[in-house]
Amino acid sequence: MTPRTDSPARNRPTEVYEELRKIIIGGDLAPGTRVVETEVADRLEVSRTPVRAALQRLEQEGYIITEGEGRSRARVAPLTREDSRELFYIIGEIEGLAARWAAQLPADERSDLAARLRESNSGMAREAETASRADRDLVFELDRRFHDGYVAAGAGPRLLALHRSIKPQGARYARFYVNFLLDEIHTSVEEHERIIEAIESGRADDAQVAVETNWRNAAHRLAKVIDWLGERGSW
Repeated sequence: MTPRTDSPARNRPTEVYEELRKIIIGGDLAPGTRVVETEVADRLEVSRTPVRAALQRLEQEGYIITEGEGRSRARVAPLTREDSRELFYIIGEIEGLAARWAAQLPADERSDLAARLRESNSGMAREAETASRADRDLVFELDRRFHDGYVAAGAGPRLLALHRSIKPQGARYARFYVNFLLDEIHTSVEEHERIIEAIESGRADDAQVAVETNWRNAAHRLAKVIDWLGERGSW
């Protein structure tokens, strides 16, 4: 049998990594699922080399865990109460700093930023009015856009690098949150409005605290759901 060779466009570990991460975040590879290099390579129509590199990167970022002799078996990392709390608290600290610095921008920049943040938050509010029929993908995207808005405006290059390394790890929990806590979206909207008001008025301390509180409250609300449904992939 002739060994499969990848086209240049598909031979990049980064592209395989991005596709695998998308599959994991979307739940197509559920928590606890065994990840076999050959099966992934067949699914993505690539050789095992970029798959192996992608799995190593995903393990470093907490999406994959390895076990067994020689750490030869890989599986999708479980969704647990403690992991979600750690991630949300860390993200809150990082984003809190970004909000603090966003609140120190010139007044006209703060006003423009507040308008963009309110646009995203208003969209979430509209979805919250009909939680039973809410578009989960839209809520997820609006929430992401809201938080990324003040981070992009306030964070410096080092903080942005930290944010880019940790925030994607929380995406699975954010999806979980949206899927099971749609009736709590109005609470998030109210917390978001406090963030906007603090940034718009230039109250740096309040902006930082409001962001940290939003993420810690989200961790608390999510913990209740995980306790109710059970941890995923840890058995």
